[in-house]
Amino acid sequence: MLRILKPLVLLTVVLSSSQAADWKLVWSDEFDRPGAPDPTKWTYEKGFVRNQELQFYTTDRRENARVENGHLVIEARHEAFPNPAFKEGATDWAKSRKEAEYTSTSLITQGLKSFRYGKIEVRAKIPGGKGIWPAIWMLGDSRGKSPWPACGEIDIMEFVSHKPKVVHGTLHFAKPATTKDHASEGGKTLSDTLHSDFHTYGIEWDEKTIVVTFDAKPYFTYTIDHAGTGADNPFRKPFYLLLNVAVGGSWGKDPDPQVYPQRMEIDWVRVSEKP
Repeated sequence: MLRILKPLVLLTVVLSSSQAADWKLVWSDEFDRPGAPDPTKWTYEKGFVRNQELQFYTTDRRENARVENGHLVIEARHEAFPNPAFKEGATDWAKSRKEAEYTSTSLITQGLKSFRYGKIEVRAKIPGGKGIWPAIWMLGDSRGKSPWPACGEIDIMEFVSHKPKVVHGTLHFAKPATTKDHASEGGKTLSDTLHSDFHTYGIEWDEKTIVVTFDAKPYFTYTIDHAGTGADNPFRKPFYLLLNVAVGGSWGKDPDPQVYPQRMEIDWVRVSEKP
């Protein structure tokens, strides 16, 4: 029996080393320093940002974003929070509310680090309360100069509570030869343990395809040329990373305030490239 086991152990080590050699880690956050998220790696979106969501994204507030016990915690809370952009009589959804009913955080690498191609993976345990909308995703660095969806969007993981057990991976882009005509392609996968266990959400991205993975298993492949051939395709340009927990909004739908706070816990974020 020992003579059989020893070669098997050696073979396993060789295969593991070979697989590891296929990728080289180039950027990561292991969340091993308690307190605020690392300011050299993360900054914040602020306020009411998109999709008529109910949460106010706060900045550098431990109640909504902190590192503890080796995990990043992004926590959505049901609480009143003043809206500094409020204007009496405003019709703009982001300015018409004197205060928010919910708070949360959206951490981003914009201006600090961007990525073009490679393997991007995030190991996380996601929340599941009614009205919750956590996401792990990317936006093109050209956002601002190029209107959405022309800048491109890569949704590595999205979950909404009214679609239980379902994880979505989606690409958003402008139809070729346009800047505003929205198109999207995506896939989904199922799991019974999204809220009780950590899972690894990822993409493998090169100049031809973006493969969306769940626990390292592919479930959707996007052909980049669908957004246009050549260098102007947004998916052949750099993107930055976002980690957020939204509440309500156009896809999250109505929340139940009794189930909050809700939190997404992230064990690590790792970006690798082919050597």
